[in-house]
Amino acid sequence: MKISTKGRYGLRILIDLATHDPSKPRLVRDIAQSQQISEKYISRLIIALRRARLVRSVRGVKGGFFLARAPKEITLLDILETMEGTISIVDCVMAPESCTRNKGCTARNIWVRLNDGIRELMRNITFEEILAEYSKGNGLDGLLDYCI
Repeated sequence: MKISTKGRYGLRILIDLATHDPSKPRLVRDIAQSQQISEKYISRLIIALRRARLVRSVRGVKGGFFLARAPKEITLLDILETMEGTISIVDCVMAPESCTRNKGCTARNIWVRLNDGIRELMRNITFEEILAEYSKGNGLDGLLDYCI
């Protein structure tokens, strides 16, 4: 399992929104500039974040994006599954029918346990904790590549 740029950049977009004035919506252009990610790519990613109700948008001249929920209500699992899809270390974990050997496969039981552990760990890491790490100095230059 490898987290792609979609997952990492989705997290950076949320951090950017959370670390700027919450009373003012954030423009895609401003996020792109501060995170050094193309506006076009952010525009595509933010659609998924909005559909998952992690961000909300305001239209108009003074429009832009805000966090839709409190950081303590968002988990790393919420963010990564929004950006990457369901976390599954091997296909047969979430889709047993994808493997003809799934009924008697000893390895599948191990993959399921490992996958469940990873998902539980991600479920227990809140966005609030990630922001606390950020504020400790991990992103003083305004850029953060939260490697997992």
